Amino acid sequence: MMKRRAEFLLEFPIWGFMDSMGTASSMLTQYDLEEVQLHCHNLFSQQEIVSLYQRFCQLDRNAKGFISADEFLSVPEFAMNPLSQRLLKMLDGLNFKDFVAFLSAFSAKANMEQKITLIFKVYDSDGNGKISFNDILEVLQDLSGVFMSNEQREKVLLQVLKEAGYTRESYLMLDDFIKVFGNSGLKLEVEVPVD
Repeated sequence: MMKRRAEFLLEFPIWGFMDSMGTASSMLTQYDLEEVQLHCHNLFSQQEIVSLYQRFCQLDRNAKGFISADEFLSVPEFAMNPLSQRLLKMLDGLNFKDFVAFLSAFSAKANMEQKITLIFKVYDSDGNGKISFNDILEVLQDLSGVFMSNEQREKVLLQVLKEAGYTRESYLMLDDFIKVFGNSGLKLEVEVPVD
């Protein structure tokens, strides 16, 4: 007897997928796995998605189907990241599918444009699609903390912008970011442990 793909259940529970009644399902179907895989542009294998799901469930302590800012901050490495508050704006309330899509930028299979798009979103804190001098200055302040004065940060940033052909009044768009970072050898990868 052949099982229909949508009825094939894995042994891993999942919250955040809705059944036809709109309630959270407790099982991840093969169909759900394939849907998540497509949503993340096939950058993770199904086995990696199951591993990511297990981590998602650990973070989603109340089984709400999404991860809150407080739950993200329970990860020490995340809480200690100087950009954690900026990342929280992007992550707060992510369901499993969007959680995997977000992490796909860190996959070794992600292309440079996908990685740079994520970095651009971190810098574009107001989400207006362009990065100003002050946006970059705020990130530099988050990254350097007390190790640089405001004057030092401004001086460095003005020099970098000048060398790249921009001024203090310039706005950088995503295409500018891709142009600047595309040939930089940037490496933004995370390995997903597969049990």
